[in-house]
Amino acid sequence: MEAPKTIPHEIGGVRADALRFGLHGVKSDIVGSHPLESAYEDTKVRQEEMKRKILANTYGLALPTKMELERRILSRFQRPPGVIPSSMLGLEAMTGALEDFGFEDYLNDPKESETLRPASMHHGMEVRLGLSKGPVCPSFI
Repeated sequence: MEAPKTIPHEIGGVRADALRFGLHGVKSDIVGSHPLESAYEDTKVRQEEMKRKILANTYGLALPTKMELERRILSRFQRPPGVIPSSMLGLEAMTGALEDFGFEDYLNDPKESETLRPASMHHGMEVRLGLSKGPVCPSFI
């Protein structure tokens, strides 16, 4: 069983919103992901299934079901999109992703850039209300 290559985007029933999602390319539909990436994803899925089976055999079916329910609840966005992004700390703690150290942890995270200005919620609200001019969130100097 192969994981889907694309994620369907749908906001308000509109699937082909070129301004919000960019132009649709057919390359992602034709060409699959890198073989190493697909092998990594398959291995991760198999490990999660084995962990679920071990927990079900050890503690009963209620524990994996409860853990899956908690994972779904924690995977939702906690905050509306805006100035302060959701960190998904609860989901990372539950899945054990806090202990993983990937390339994204040390390669060019824009949030940790020296030129990044912290977002001001007050300025963003002033722009929305028309009291101030400029971008809602000036990210770079």
